Amino acid sequence: MQSITDDADGVHQKRGTMGYQNEWLLYEAGDEIDELEHRQPTEEFQFYQAVTSGDVEAVRKNCEEERFTDSEGVGVLSKNSVTNLKYHFVITTAMITRLCRQNGMELEQAFRMSDFYIQSLDEIHTVQGVQRLHHEMVLDYTEKMQKIHRSDTTSKHINLCKEYIYSHIKERITIEELADRLGVSASYLSRLFKKETGDSVSAYIRRQKIEMAKNLLRYSDYALIEIANHLSFSSQSHFIQQFRELVGMTPKKYRDLNHVIQWDTMV
Repeated sequence: MQSITDDADGVHQKRGTMGYQNEWLLYEAGDEIDELEHRQPTEEFQFYQAVTSGDVEAVRKNCEEERFTDSEGVGVLSKNSVTNLKYHFVITTAMITRLCRQNGMELEQAFRMSDFYIQSLDEIHTVQGVQRLHHEMVLDYTEKMQKIHRSDTTSKHINLCKEYIYSHIKERITIEELADRLGVSASYLSRLFKKETGDSVSAYIRRQKIEMAKNLLRYSDYALIEIANHLSFSSQSHFIQQFRELVGMTPKKYRDLNHVIQWDTMV
């Protein structure tokens, strides 16, 4: 009796001899393909434009209309409905990541977000779950792009500076280190950064660290000293002082009001 493995090998051998290209030619000539019509690209481009321009209202409306799960005019990438939607999710995320990068988002932020959301698909096994993750993903990118456009800078040096700060936010970063990385003087970078962002370099770094600290307070159970060390504050008391100055309350108070879920590992 021929085994299932033998049958599978036979299929692969057939494809190896016949070639996927020939299979496509047969599929293209078949009747089933005549029933498939894809959406016009205009709608897709408008959606991507809404995300990259930071148009939260338009993107939220698209989510409410459940366009992501509307199968009309959308290619079938898998016969399994959940797998099919996951494939479309990955394509959408890849497109948004690159377009947001082209429109001002820091490279590391864009791709780390992409990795996070695509990896999150592993834990989802329903169409509704993939849809919810899609909505969170596109709104997350859109809201971040909205902030970027509201504080847009055009200088290459400042954009590179922000990218470096984002990638090394857990470390202690000095203006001298940044200037050395960019090949400019510290005084020049300091003046340029203040002119284009309205912030000093140190104030910007502090705000970015506090933003990450807020996420850790909301989504983890790490102690304040662990968060302070993780973000390279000189001490827990220094972290608390800096947090209170920017947020208007202590880290403990912020956690009590905003704690949501627990992460298994430090981000």
